Amino acid sequence: MEGFYKTHQYLVQHVESPVRRLLMDEIDWSHRLIGIKGSRGVGKTTFLLQYAKDHFEPTDRRCLYVNFNNLYFTTHRLVDFAGDFYAAGGRILLLDQIFKYENWSKELRYCHDKYSELQIIFSGSSVMRLVEDNEDLQDLVASYNLRGFSFREYLNLKSGNNFQHFSLEEIIQNHTDISNKICNIVNPMNYFHEYLHHGFYPFFLESRNYSENLLKTINMMMEVDILLIKQIDLKYLSRIRKLFYLIMQCAPCTLNVSQLSDEIQTSRSTVMNYIKYLRDARLLNWIYAEGDDFPKKPKAVFPQNTNIMHVMLNNVDKVCEQRTFLYNALHARHKVNLGKKHADFLIDNTLSFKYIERLKNQKNNPNTLYAVSNITTGAKNEIPVWLFGFLY
Repeated sequence: MEGFYKTHQYLVQHVESPVRRLLMDEIDWSHRLIGIKGSRGVGKTTFLLQYAKDHFEPTDRRCLYVNFNNLYFTTHRLVDFAGDFYAAGGRILLLDQIFKYENWSKELRYCHDKYSELQIIFSGSSVMRLVEDNEDLQDLVASYNLRGFSFREYLNLKSGNNFQHFSLEEIIQNHTDISNKICNIVNPMNYFHEYLHHGFYPFFLESRNYSENLLKTINMMMEVDILLIKQIDLKYLSRIRKLFYLIMQCAPCTLNVSQLSDEIQTSRSTVMNYIKYLRDARLLNWIYAEGDDFPKKPKAVFPQNTNIMHVMLNNVDKVCEQRTFLYNALHARHKVNLGKKHADFLIDNTLSFKYIERLKNQKNNPNTLYAVSNITTGAKNEIPVWLFGFLY
């Protein structure tokens, strides 16, 4: 146990989180069992350590960070470890990468029921189903998603500002005033294209090559988050990797599932399952017509974020890039379906959105909201694309 305390103290003292993540203020910390999901690379470990740093001194033994990469748990049970920690006065366990522990859900349930004053905050892969189909935790765990950096978070970090986030309703109603206030302080377009290229994952802060780091992360998502957690045989990894590569060459696009099944030599249903796994791992997004859902074929598939496009493609089409950004920004907090008539997206079954590069020669439909790429400030129903990066 002493070794864990020493590691905790060192990590908390040295953690650096230059931007306060919005999720930190959105979680109801009164829950005794909290799950933090997120794709690999978005900063879940830093998030847990920053929570410890914000609420406890590094030497305070009431809080302990534990990473299940530690081989200690190959021969020791979590319930016994938690019991020893609790008996010594510990009250908050921060458990990182819990999916690497075989019986994690059952033992979390036991700890919750056994130790009435113990709070457990744990991180897991986006592929994990913490609530759905998990009888052990279904009525106990409060599940949250940690996303990659929003454009707002990236802009705050790079420009030294502290801009607040806005709801979609606030942006629609007040976007001209909001844009003007931001642009009077900083020109967001000086940072927006950087963000689209390398601003989503926090490891742009590291000295390592961003593209190589992201490629490594993408492969880890497939090798660990998909194969290990979904218990898929290693021999099928090459098919999943090839499928992802083929989709990325055209995404956002409508899928030809029959052609893809021929390309990777597997059935149509298996292709659809693989696409779902890639979506769960936060490598792809999909969009359905209103009322449709999986296992039906989606109307279109999108890259999860624009950084993935830049690392996978030699040439990134600007329209595809910015439509992907818009989808990802809206999808973070809202239901997004395929738009009706000439709109790209239908938001929350109510709002019609269309992406355009400029309004010149474009007929303005008053019932449609236009996300326009080549403007810093809009008017009426014409909103600059970059401002949707302030939704979280």
